[in-house]
Amino acid sequence: MEVRETLRRFDRFLADRRLRLEAVVVGGAALGLLGVIDRPTRDCDILHPELSPSVVAAAREFARACRDVGAPVDDDWLNNGPASLAKQLPAGWLARLQDAFRGEAIVLRSLGRSDLLLSKLFALCDRGTDIGDCIALAPTADELKVAVAWLREQDANPQWPEHVERTVADLSARLGHGIHEAK
Repeated sequence: MEVRETLRRFDRFLADRRLRLEAVVVGGAALGLLGVIDRPTRDCDILHPELSPSVVAAAREFARACRDVGAPVDDDWLNNGPASLAKQLPAGWLARLQDAFRGEAIVLRSLGRSDLLLSKLFALCDRGTDIGDCIALAPTADELKVAVAWLREQDANPQWPEHVERTVADLSARLGHGIHEAK
């Protein structure tokens, strides 16, 4: 789905039902809304707060209506999947939010650049599928160096720190920063 157009339509859908959504969006949807990437995404990940039952029900109803006219939108397209990340982000992330989308019934903010970069790098290390998004964010060598220190602490697996180093070294090389040196 094209996130901005989908949200415009969902905004009208919510407004017609006198519902509101004010939240923090992350992932590919956030990157699309911020203009970092220009590709469809399959969902809209909400970090905070927990979606209300009425908004979840409206999102499912909206998805069914979209499918009825041939638009492939999953029932769980709007979700709190990455909510646990809120506990892992560096302190003060709420103060670093940036505007991402404003409609009549929907106001979405996104993580600030440093926190958004950490979230995508963590996803890259965890899932291995976010390389394009990380490249699109174009982190500097210094940003990657700072990120590695945080990333190393995000998993208790004894092999995780080495995995983080290899993953970030690969990204660093792809970005033309040379090989990232392990500490």
